[in-house]
Amino acid sequence: MNLVFYDVHPITFYPFTLTRPVSEIRIGILTIREKWEHVFKAPVSWKTEPHLSRKFSFKGDANSLYINSSVLANESLFEAVKELNPGQKLLCSGKLIAWYPGTENPGEDSLNKLKVVELKGPVDCIETLWDIFLKNDNEIKKDFKLLTKGRNSAGDRRWAGTQDLFIEKGAIVSASHINTSAGPVYIGKDAEVMEGALIRGPFALCEHSTLKMGAKIYGATTIGPHSKVGGEVKNSVIFGFSNKAHEGFLGDAVIGEWCNLGADTNNSNLKNNYGKVKVWNYELKKMAATGIQFCGLFMGDFSKSGINTMFNTGTVTGVSANVFGSDFPPKYIPSFSWGGAAGFQQYDLEKAFQDIAAVKLRRAMPFSNEEQAILRAVYEMKI
Repeated sequence: MNLVFYDVHPITFYPFTLTRPVSEIRIGILTIREKWEHVFKAPVSWKTEPHLSRKFSFKGDANSLYINSSVLANESLFEAVKELNPGQKLLCSGKLIAWYPGTENPGEDSLNKLKVVELKGPVDCIETLWDIFLKNDNEIKKDFKLLTKGRNSAGDRRWAGTQDLFIEKGAIVSASHINTSAGPVYIGKDAEVMEGALIRGPFALCEHSTLKMGAKIYGATTIGPHSKVGGEVKNSVIFGFSNKAHEGFLGDAVIGEWCNLGADTNNSNLKNNYGKVKVWNYELKKMAATGIQFCGLFMGDFSKSGINTMFNTGTVTGVSANVFGSDFPPKYIPSFSWGGAAGFQQYDLEKAFQDIAAVKLRRAMPFSNEEQAILRAVYEMKI
């Protein structure tokens, strides 16, 4: 069986789905795709937006099982999907979860004709940008069980004294305080927790990432692979290959890949009047209510901030933006913007490509033609 991750309304998750399918969003320890892969151990492909399809291609056939990319699976859902037969679709309270057409190129008509299998019990999904950090607590707990079931921690667990600390092979934890009373703590392969770090779970430090000396981490926080983080972080998700290496506060936030927050970058996550936060809605092209009180920063891939940058509550920064200067920049910063509160100019595409190539070269990673094509498409969208 092949898994095909089907994106439904990906504009909901811009700026992150400007550069990736919905299934590549990290929430918990793993991305949505990785959760399914861990259980099914099957080849995957994607049905996503056209500008992403060169890198995230579709390879469906008659043996393909389609998954709604926004679904956050649990054990009962995994089992229900495994039981699907050709010609069936799985629904929960009217929401389409998965379908098994049994044909090579299923159309809308064939989907409507599939026999309904109704799943009883709750199914969770991400439906908003802020769901990524709001639902990170439960997803870390689920992923922790998924990844550690039947396995022994490779590292010493004396810091927590419970089964809720798991240290993968090659990881180093030095003289730090880890509290698992509110949730588990997962330290990934070859990751490092430097001395003096203070950690409250649920927390995930993914492979090859570094938590720097004296860092203060409040759950539920995920630091994705190959990232470096210091300072104070609360209830945030960093997708991977991104750095917040110095002091400064990041709270109720989501940071994409290949981002860099300069020293003493801070985001506000609570309005002075304690009111509900509004954020930029890419579909409505205006600020829209979130209905929540705590909401920080959303930063798309390849964006960065200079030292002492301040972000207001609910700020949305697009892809490959360079933000710097004193005072608060606007709460919506389009992709390929260069500037700050004093004003922005367009970040020249070729200059942006040079800078991105230099950033990736530091990690000995190429800036692929597929990535360049995706970013060129985003640049042309002018959003």
